[in-house]
Amino acid sequence: MWLPAVYLPLIPVFVAMAIRYREQLGAFCRNVFFGRVGKHSGTRVQRAHDFVLMNSTHGQPDSVLQTFDLYAETQPSLVISREKGEFLDEVVQKATPACALVLGTQCGYSAIRILRLLPPSSKLYTVEQDPSAAEAAEEMILVAGFKHSQFQMVGSPSAVAIPQMLTGFDVRAVGLVLMDHDVEQYLPDLQALEKEGLLSTGCTLLVNNIDLREAQGFLHYIHSSPQYSVVHQVQDMLEIQCHQCSVKGTDPVTL
Repeated sequence: MWLPAVYLPLIPVFVAMAIRYREQLGAFCRNVFFGRVGKHSGTRVQRAHDFVLMNSTHGQPDSVLQTFDLYAETQPSLVISREKGEFLDEVVQKATPACALVLGTQCGYSAIRILRLLPPSSKLYTVEQDPSAAEAAEEMILVAGFKHSQFQMVGSPSAVAIPQMLTGFDVRAVGLVLMDHDVEQYLPDLQALEKEGLLSTGCTLLVNNIDLREAQGFLHYIHSSPQYSVVHQVQDMLEIQCHQCSVKGTDPVTL
């Protein structure tokens, strides 16, 4: 009974300290939360992988996607919502890119959605920095019935992968880019794509999780540049059009 009497007078002190150091406290909580998410994301990918592997019809992309959706109904997963998936389908069918790039493969769900709608001669490059997630996602893409001639898994951070697109994979222009990785990397990765001259005229950018605070710098850059215009938004996924191709070697604009 003596504990409440001791701690009750300290409550105003705790409140005052929390208000005074709210930024530091918020940063600490975010680091703890995202650190835990990062540690367990590989596990979530593997569990979804195992479920889909056992319950889908191999060689049929729609069966693999439906099994992913079924899993996501009851279990935490990295699968985008069905509404976003349908939005992604519409954008891919409209863009018909000869070359597509995914930054943040995760479980492979979005890569499979894109691959099944690409023209026969097109190719998808999908980047995932987590080695275990990249391995599991690559197997899922193969299980869905796609061949290595149709896609390339790049197991490295996006900051490393983007400069290697031309020299390592002979990619000269990308018609569709999906950003679904570390939100803080959206702006530097877009600027890297510009600097490497990888964005074709009319290129479509699909950007997920744009409602997060970390995406504000990216959004400011997009809205401030005449090179880009926002086309459509579904939930927190944004479709952006690039109006002119970038030139390799040009320094990105700093706002």
